[in-house]
Order: sequence, then C-alpha cells, then structure tokens
Amino acid sequence: MLKVVLIGFAIYVAAAALLLNLYQADPENMSWQERETFNLKQIGRLDLGADKGDVIRLLGSPDISEAKATADGEVLVLFYRTHHVKSDGITTRDECTPLLFKDDALIAWGADAYSEYQSF
Repeated sequence: MLKVVLIGFAIYVAAAALLLNLYQADPENMSWQERETFNLKQIGRLDLGADKGDVIRLLGSPDISEAKATADGEVLVLFYRTHHVKSDGITTRDECTPLLFKDDALIAWGADAYSEYQSF
C-alpha cells in the first residue's frame, strides 16, 4: 500500500513540475481581472530597449494604440490595461499603462512618460 501511495505521489509531482515548466500564460484567454494583474506584473519586469515584437508576444495585443511621427523618428504608444476605474465595459486610457516605443525599442512607460510624449 505504501508503495502505491509513493508511486502516486511521484507521478503527481512529475506532472505538476511538467505543467509548471511548459505552461505559458496567454493574455487573450484571461478574464479582464487576470489580464490586469498579468500585465502589471509583466510590465514591471520589462527593460528599456526591449523590442516591440517581444513585448507584444509577451503581453498580447494592446488595448489601445497610437503613433506619432516626430523630428527624431516615429513614436508608438501601446496601452495595456493594468487597473480598474469604472465598470462600463470599455477600456479607457486611464485604466491602462502606456508603453512608448521609438524605432521599435521600448523607451519609456507610465503616465509621466506619456504626458511628456504628448508635448512632443
């Protein structure tokens, strides 16, 4: 009997380890609450200079986006929902964290960075 319990436990541990190593979160399949938490955690781990394609692969499609051509190049802003403000079924900029990219490289994120961008 003890042998059966130990074998069962070993199978359980192996399956759990396999699942934890192979599972990749998919933002497209999350509830809005899960996605907010996921986005907030992942944005906190980003590094300046990160490639736009890598960020989109990590976070999924942005909730809102905008772009502007400046004298220094093109600036793209991707907005990802990170907090809840109003229960209206619509994601707005004030519920998102903006990520700013210049020439496909992450140059800044957050409300202050977006405010500076708007004055370009």
